[in-house]
Amino acid sequence: MKHNFKITLILIILFLAAQFLGLVIAKHYLGNDLPYQIERPEVNETSSAIDIILTIILASIFVFIMAKFKTYRLWKFWFFLSLMLTLSISLSAFIPEMIALALAIVLALLRVFRNNVYLHNITELFIYGALAAIFAPMLNILSMIIILILISAYDMVAVWKTKHMIKLAEFQTKTKMFAGLFIPYKKDNAILGGGDIGFPLLFAAVLFKYYSYQAFLIPIFSGLALTLLFIFAKKKKFYPAMPFLTAGCLIGYLFITLL
Repeated sequence: MKHNFKITLILIILFLAAQFLGLVIAKHYLGNDLPYQIERPEVNETSSAIDIILTIILASIFVFIMAKFKTYRLWKFWFFLSLMLTLSISLSAFIPEMIALALAIVLALLRVFRNNVYLHNITELFIYGALAAIFAPMLNILSMIIILILISAYDMVAVWKTKHMIKLAEFQTKTKMFAGLFIPYKKDNAILGGGDIGFPLLFAAVLFKYYSYQAFLIPIFSGLALTLLFIFAKKKKFYPAMPFLTAGCLIGYLFITLL
């Protein structure tokens, strides 16, 4: 087992909380406009998979350059803007827009300058629902499956071959501005990257457009896949989580279609 039982259980619970909360947020915005007059990019549902993958790769390259040249201030600024935007969108699903924006600014500033493990993980629960709310209406099931397969292949190459994903995680951890779940314990850190949370949630949000509340079964299957990964993974070794999460998502999709 990669982490002890307690830490593994906390990670799984936080992962599931982010999935279900994110689905509630995405559901709120499906068919509705985003707050603050934010416009979604106009793309074709079929070709949008390639556009999103290219955007992810370019963003990874940008972060890798910041990590290589140790541009910590630039990373802080970009991290703050990303937090403020996603938190404000997610919180606006529950409270008035201007209050959500003010709270998002405060939380983003605290994450950058006064972060702690509780603030970190609580705010992470709200981030990915905003991303699902933005991108789910742009995708169909086929394009989402293509994204899952391509991002899984990219994850395997980035972790096992080039290892630049490991360097990016170490850079973010060092700056104490990690995008994903983060639990320090003893002399180790238990982490789960933001993409490992965001893509299964995005898949579930896309399925919600076609299968309604049956899409809430997807987090159960992706959560089981993640649990198996943590159980069979070895300590001190890095693993790409997306291939396992993708398998869980697709098995869950097959299960839904057979219901």
